[in-house]
Amino acid sequence: MFGLDAFMLARIQFAFTVSFHIIFPAITIGLATYLAVLEGLWLKTRQEDYKTLYHFWSKIFAVNFGMGVVSGLVMAYQFGTNWSGFSEFAGSITGPLLTYEVLTAFFLEAGFLGVMLFGWKRVGDRLHFFATCMVALGTLISTFWILASNSWMHTPQGYEIVAGQVVPVDWFAVIFNPSFPYRLLHMTVAAFLSSALFVGASAAWHLLRGNQSSAIRKMFSMSMWMLLLVAPIQAYIGDLHGLNTLKYQPAKIAAIEGHWDNSSGEPTPLILFGLPNMAQERTDYAIEIPALASVILKHSLTEPIPALKDFPEEERPFAPVVFWSFRIMVGLGLLMLLQGVLGLWLRQKGRLYHHAFFLKFALWMGPSGLIAILAGWITTEVGRQPWVVHGLLKTQSAVSAHGDLHMSISLLTFFVVYSFVFGVGYYYMVHQIKLGPDGDHEAEEHDLPTVSGRI
Repeated sequence: MFGLDAFMLARIQFAFTVSFHIIFPAITIGLATYLAVLEGLWLKTRQEDYKTLYHFWSKIFAVNFGMGVVSGLVMAYQFGTNWSGFSEFAGSITGPLLTYEVLTAFFLEAGFLGVMLFGWKRVGDRLHFFATCMVALGTLISTFWILASNSWMHTPQGYEIVAGQVVPVDWFAVIFNPSFPYRLLHMTVAAFLSSALFVGASAAWHLLRGNQSSAIRKMFSMSMWMLLLVAPIQAYIGDLHGLNTLKYQPAKIAAIEGHWDNSSGEPTPLILFGLPNMAQERTDYAIEIPALASVILKHSLTEPIPALKDFPEEERPFAPVVFWSFRIMVGLGLLMLLQGVLGLWLRQKGRLYHHAFFLKFALWMGPSGLIAILAGWITTEVGRQPWVVHGLLKTQSAVSAHGDLHMSISLLTFFVVYSFVFGVGYYYMVHQIKLGPDGDHEAEEHDLPTVSGRI
């Protein structure tokens, strides 16, 4: 297929399926917490807007949750079908971690999701709120285990290699490996940001069409407050994550920076834009700020950061992809910071709901959180290459022995099925968003229980 061998097709297939999958958990994590906040505010204030928004966003959440489960199962099966070498080598660690995720997070979510979605007038208000909180907690626990498994692949520890296989000897060290805390926080906050931007864009769409209902205003206001609070936190976590990556995966940092050579001994400039050239071992057309990369990553005006030429050619990540995916992520992050600050300024001026340019800006920023998440995962996963388990197992050794034709048919099938199935889900979500919370007439049939309801 297009001159690609089975190895590259397997990599493309996994990248395709995981890229589809990560979108849904990202929205699910943020919306689950948002729903818990909405129901808590309704129980406290009894303002109908919070109940209306809860019913509206619970439908979007349910669709995302379902598509996330389906896409996650497909992705998990690929470990055995396409990456049997990885499963054989590291399955004794990644297998139990994924099992813990199912036993704790998935069972918790599945157990309370039915009460959350269909428990109106069937359970008391406190029990229903508890169910919503448990579903939200389940999404966070799921994030914990998935990031523990993936982070171990980046910074493995707590293991021994026996007969060519990884054997866990310290589960605490396996789970709380060096990159895990930073990657867990970075992904969780990214999910909150993505949901805030998604919610804000939905509200902006209605505000631009003249819908100035109190529910729409509350939706937009809450999303802008969340953005203002979380975007700076994410920038700080990202900086800490970068320092951790410099310590444990310096080749990835060198690729991110597009930095090739330390022979001059000078501090490393920050390359804003350029075209990393793997063949010529340089970054063409570089626009640089002198010494800034050393200041950011080494906190020094003299000490250079690692360069790509410090590593064997066969162990260098593909710099053009890592270089640009990182800049897409950071560039969108800066726009998120700008949006939060502009929102605060317009709020103080009393123009938050009426400034047409800002509302259009918020609308266009709607998918930016998801794009930034995809760019971030591309950075971290392509930057880990050529390793599947960093320093222990190379990607080439992890792939299953499939033929080119088999992988071509499999990849084309995924393209067709995913486009249809998830296209339908996407259409439904867009349709619901266009209806808006004020167009949700089904909510009255499933009213939240009253204060005097059962417990």
